[in-house]
Amino acid sequence: MHAITIPEPGGPEALVWTEVPDPVPGEGEILVEVTAGAVNRADIMQRQGFYDPPPGASPYPGLECSGRIAELGPGVSGWSVGDEVCALLAGGGYAEKVVVPAGQLLPVPEGIGLKQAAALPEVVCTVWSNVFMVAHLRPGETLLVHGGSSGIGTMAIQLGKAVGARVAVTAGTKEKLERCAELGADILINYREQDFVAEVDAATGGSGADVILDNMGAKYLDRNVQALAVNGRLAIIGMQGGRKGELNIGTLLAKRGAVSATSLRARPPAEKAAIVAAVREHVWPLLAGGHVRPVVDRELPMSDAATAHRVVEESGHVGKVLLVAAP
Repeated sequence: MHAITIPEPGGPEALVWTEVPDPVPGEGEILVEVTAGAVNRADIMQRQGFYDPPPGASPYPGLECSGRIAELGPGVSGWSVGDEVCALLAGGGYAEKVVVPAGQLLPVPEGIGLKQAAALPEVVCTVWSNVFMVAHLRPGETLLVHGGSSGIGTMAIQLGKAVGARVAVTAGTKEKLERCAELGADILINYREQDFVAEVDAATGGSGADVILDNMGAKYLDRNVQALAVNGRLAIIGMQGGRKGELNIGTLLAKRGAVSATSLRARPPAEKAAIVAAVREHVWPLLAGGHVRPVVDRELPMSDAATAHRVVEESGHVGKVLLVAAP
């Protein structure tokens, strides 16, 4: 098969489409013939040499894919060769074939195309596990989503609205905010021109955000705590704004707030399987009913992953950028 490899860390040109050995499914694993994968910020960090795959994972980038089951490993039940699926991966999605633990596999939802389904696993599992399983967003609460036009952001808006929350978003352009509004966002904040703390305060009558989904990390830490409501929950999922920040414990105590930080890639298979099962139970019916949908900005050939990485790094896209394997 062919896969995108990274012989040496570097810029997008470091991604090389080359022939590699076919993977073989082991106990409890499934071989998927890949139709499409999706680009995530973690893939860019891996390409740059800052985010190695966890031990035992595929060395190739790619944290989600869609395709058809090609082979069942020993001990697998409940799936059949030819089933159309999408999968949460620890790596290997930028390839023509990938091995997946059976617990990280999902059927393609009704009404969603096979290629589009590649845009779902990583974002849905990230949003559901953080916003709902950890931060416990409830109907009537206010959710603040940083990076509302990203793949994560576009899904968080839709899931927040689906459960009856009020959703605020930050984005860097008028056009991106308009796209967020189309998905249901109630409070639109241009972070280049507005202070999100002041805007959330004004929009909530001084109450603040009950849940904040943050991809920035250090840069926003102090202001996120300021923007929290009493009993608010801050869920950090990224470090685009740095790793080390200063936290005012007094403010956090006064608000009886909570700060959580999670990553998905390095979790043990059992934890990933539990998240995937929860997603299948709670989110897949929303997709089948048309209440939630993947947002895909564009599709590019998998062999041209370098261009896809440039698109994502330039941040002009809305939703996900897909890599499509050759037919």
